[in-house]
Amino acid sequence: MTSLDALVTAELDAVPPAHAAAMGADLTRRFANSGAVLFYGSVLRTGDVEGVMDFYVLRTAPRPGLRGLAGRVLWPDVSYHEFEADGRVYRAKVASMTVAQFSRAVTGKGLDTTIWTRFVQPSALVWSLNAEIAGQVRLAVAQAAITAARFAAVVGPAQGAPQAYWTALFRQTYAAEFRVEAAGREAQIIANAPERYDAILPAAWEAGDVPYESGDGQFRPMLGEVERTRVLRAWRLRRTLGKPLNLARLVKAAFTFEGAGRYAAWKIERHTGVAITVTPWRERHLILASPGVFWQLWKARRRA
Repeated sequence: MTSLDALVTAELDAVPPAHAAAMGADLTRRFANSGAVLFYGSVLRTGDVEGVMDFYVLRTAPRPGLRGLAGRVLWPDVSYHEFEADGRVYRAKVASMTVAQFSRAVTGKGLDTTIWTRFVQPSALVWSLNAEIAGQVRLAVAQAAITAARFAAVVGPAQGAPQAYWTALFRQTYAAEFRVEAAGREAQIIANAPERYDAILPAAWEAGDVPYESGDGQFRPMLGEVERTRVLRAWRLRRTLGKPLNLARLVKAAFTFEGAGRYAAWKIERHTGVAITVTPWRERHLILASPGVFWQLWKARRRA
């Protein structure tokens, strides 16, 4: 069986698509103290360059001032960016936090579920400042898999195929994160790389010292009763407090999401065909501008 370290290293070191590599390089110039850039999400899985790419920019130091303080309390910071190359506009939604914050978040010791549940999914390290930081990121992504697999062992079936554990975990984390996903979203994610998820579950259990039995494609975690109770209690706490935590992040994002106006306008045009003009005032005052945008959208759709 392939070790977790080998699986993570091969995935992170894979040559990224040219547009993702170019966007990642551009982001290092836009973000001060860039340490590493991770590419992940639906565009990585599907290759749909018409969509918005997802990146994490990991900084070597926090931002200064009030924005930096907000980022230390409620990470990550979120922003939207556009990059033109080869006659095409590429779009990216970027979350940023420090390398240290990322390394702590993947352990699952805090209340957050968003980091480890995303980075047990495929990601690519498109840029790093140096080999030391690249190594820290590899360890962190491996730890995300260990954390996710341990929680999957208690929220998943008593016995089943690896995909059954990931399906259960993703459904539980969606429910905990104050987000609405279409029915079957977790199945779509797994279906993009089913063999990967089959391999990473036992590898992560072994790396995380979760004993298990296996045979005929079926797996059964063998956590002791004390450990199982501890992990299940930890999960219930995260599920209970996950929505308030993510609601607080949404409130923060309403005031700190850089480029939110352009991002919202692109989303509206893509889904409705209605082009929204983003003026400087609308960009600065997204909430105040919302009624006017909704009115414009309503009139356009009524005319149509």
